[in-house]
Amino acid sequence: MSVFASLVEHLADLLQPLFGASAAAAAIVLFTALVRLLVHPLSRAAARGQKARTELQPRVAELRRKHAKNPEKLQKAVLELHAEEKVSPLSGCLPSLCQLPAFFLLYHLFSNSSIGGEANGLLSHQLLAAPLGGRWADALGDEGLLGGAGLVYAGLFVLVACVAGFSYRLTRQRMADQPMLPAAGTGDQQVPGLGAITKVMPFMSFFTLVTVAVVPLAAALYIVTSTTWSAVERAVLYR
Repeated sequence: MSVFASLVEHLADLLQPLFGASAAAAAIVLFTALVRLLVHPLSRAAARGQKARTELQPRVAELRRKHAKNPEKLQKAVLELHAEEKVSPLSGCLPSLCQLPAFFLLYHLFSNSSIGGEANGLLSHQLLAAPLGGRWADALGDEGLLGGAGLVYAGLFVLVACVAGFSYRLTRQRMADQPMLPAAGTGDQQVPGLGAITKVMPFMSFFTLVTVAVVPLAAALYIVTSTTWSAVERAVLYR
């Protein structure tokens, strides 16, 4: 924690001439961009894996029809097909999993009043009028919705809503181009509840609004920057 706090402080010092009192917030955005840049090769691999899985869907559907009455044989055949084509069903999860340590590190860094037995100096930094260690509820309690901190959060919510709307359109388009197949062992019948999941999935990006509202502002900046990066990245990689 102390090492990471020092890293953020040094980045803030470097960005001080450009961003003034909001230099620490800019450092968090820069740190998030660096994390996403490091994870980008995994994102590219996930995109390639998704395209490969899409190309395999007709063959998987044929296996499901062929082994509809034998789930164990079907599962083995599907796994062998993926292994033969060198496609991993889990590749799409890796980019998100690799980012979790960075997010939780930021969350804890701006949630603790002390680091290494000393006062946490990062809590004195702000994004305009909003403390990086504060939450939306704190902003509402201090000056209300139209106060300085409240307006900062309002701007973040608008940005997140725009990115979520963009992601919603991408997800709907992708699901229309790549409809879900029935699950293994169900023959040609849809899994109960799968239709509801399909309808809800495009709206998942809007849940980011809830997360931004309850975490410290520094962690919210990480989420906003990361989701914006993801939306642009998906638009490019899945085009």
